[in-house]
Amino acid sequence: MNKIDIVWFRNNLRTEDNEALSQAVQNGNKILALYCLDPRLFKISSFGFKKTERFRAKFLLESLHDLQDQLDKLNIQLHTPSLSIKACFTSLKEAYSIQNIYMQKEWTFEEQSEQEEAKEILPNTEWHEYYDQFLFHPEDVPFETHDIPMVFTQFRKSCEKKASVRQPLPIPAAISKDRQVAIESSIPKLEELGFDRFERHPSTAFPFQGGEIQANKRMDYYIWDSNKIEFYKKTRNGLLGKDYSAKFSPWLANGSLSARVIYQEIKDYEKEVRKNESTYWLIFELIWRDYFKYVSLKFGDSIFKQTGILDRVYDWSSNTKFVNEWIEGRTKEPFVNANMIELKETGWMSNRGRQNVASYFSKNLKLDWRIGAAYFEAMLLDYDVHSNYGNWMYVSGVGNDPRDRTFNIQLQASRYDKNSKFQKLWLSPTLF
Repeated sequence: MNKIDIVWFRNNLRTEDNEALSQAVQNGNKILALYCLDPRLFKISSFGFKKTERFRAKFLLESLHDLQDQLDKLNIQLHTPSLSIKACFTSLKEAYSIQNIYMQKEWTFEEQSEQEEAKEILPNTEWHEYYDQFLFHPEDVPFETHDIPMVFTQFRKSCEKKASVRQPLPIPAAISKDRQVAIESSIPKLEELGFDRFERHPSTAFPFQGGEIQANKRMDYYIWDSNKIEFYKKTRNGLLGKDYSAKFSPWLANGSLSARVIYQEIKDYEKEVRKNESTYWLIFELIWRDYFKYVSLKFGDSIFKQTGILDRVYDWSSNTKFVNEWIEGRTKEPFVNANMIELKETGWMSNRGRQNVASYFSKNLKLDWRIGAAYFEAMLLDYDVHSNYGNWMYVSGVGNDPRDRTFNIQLQASRYDKNSKFQKLWLSPTLF
């Protein structure tokens, strides 16, 4: 039976700065790349929403096509079966003698469960896991996991002072053709995943495709070609257009782009062009992203509990009428409604919008924040388990916000949508 190694891709859909891929290439065995399109990705969750709706499903398929193209250059084939994890690894075990599996380290409940399923099928296989999703590697931060601070500022200042960001790994060299694994495989179409074909909304603030190449094009444009990064801190709370923020998050979420690569590009820009508050602020946001990963690493499944990481009890409900009005953009607040309709039509919402609609959901409507988080999980192009649940806990008063604030929606609308342009875009003209 043919002996092979597998690079199991999950949320690291790139060839640059990918330690699992780099280590597999160095090992010298035959290599097969794998992404399992487990049907559970598209099933209805306990909160009544699909785990992955059409926007992120399309973005994922685009990313996989791009990954396939990049791996082809390395003489590595990408296998993308639409099978459960158990069925996927069972079929591979029947065809090959799997020596090693290389993968990005994951620790949240569903990802861990999938891995345990695979390990049961392959008990004699060597597993190699790497922390590739961080800006600051866990070995480099000045804290043990159980000592991660409860306040972001303390985490940030300590990391900035005592930790350094590792250099991104280059794209590995192509393997010899005798190390290729020939297997019949094709990436499914959107319809095969249970979705109708659709075109992106003409007014979307995220009109981009998935994949490593598109991520790098966007990064080059935002940092180098347009110098938009120079004004990031001033524009990042915007609501309209593709350039008010960097828009890196969907590629970061599925790993088409590495936080370390972005950091290195920003540092190069600071050396070659200029360093200012805006260039720092984009790094600041990458540190926020890291922080929520460390929070989930520290607290585990508590990030999915209604009482959050503070074990704090609120009188929340699951009032279906209120939930549906929020989803459909039919609440008493036009600013909330406009943001929710944008999400429903495009799979995108600004950071400012997310904070407002989440605060309104949990603090004004007094609804169970996990329902809102589950809806975001379904809809958002840039859904990331750590950032999504970390932010929802934060806004809802069961996470890392020491102030437990409630957003004044009307004040926020007057400040960030002064002339109601955003609201007019997404709401019926009769409302104005």
